[in-house]
Amino acid sequence: MKTEEAIASTSQTTTVVQNGSSTTSAFTRLCRKLSPKRDEPRPSLTVVPNYSSHTTSSLERVFNYIDEDKDGKISPAELQSCLRTVGLEDLSSEDAEAVVESSDSDGDGLLGFEDFVKLVEVEEEEERLRSLREAFGMYEMGGTGGCITPKSLKRMLSRLGERRTMEECKTMIRRFDLNGDGVISFDEFKLMML
Repeated sequence: MKTEEAIASTSQTTTVVQNGSSTTSAFTRLCRKLSPKRDEPRPSLTVVPNYSSHTTSSLERVFNYIDEDKDGKISPAELQSCLRTVGLEDLSSEDAEAVVESSDSDGDGLLGFEDFVKLVEVEEEEERLRSLREAFGMYEMGGTGGCITPKSLKRMLSRLGERRTMEECKTMIRRFDLNGDGVISFDEFKLMML
């Protein structure tokens, strides 16, 4: 297995856990919980760029589930109620209002479908960054200034069952070391993982 594949595999399969609970966002968990297990043909509510029709359909399903009064908008109370009902997160009224306000594009205090999609996109991006930071942390070694060194790469690869010499690790790092400092920073790691 190539090292970058091993690194990618580690970052993709690592479950980020803090204090016994997953750091996966409430919205992502809600989307997974409410998403159909198989493709279901459904009419599209709106065309949303950056999402496939299957993903849009899944988001519509989640949106419609949260929209209890079926007015085409999600209120802070509906959001709070839904998250509590499915047992994902106990969100205070103030926090629910802040979440809605952060993505409310027309200032009506409610989330339309497109606002909801943008909110989910932000949540997913934050989750991706948390996962990447966790994977990066596995390769980084304390005292290295937040970088992956040849020594820390060798150590982690060894834990994954892949034996490499220090020279091989230096060569691998040079391949992704954009600024030539001999180590991989988090920004270089993010680019490598794209």
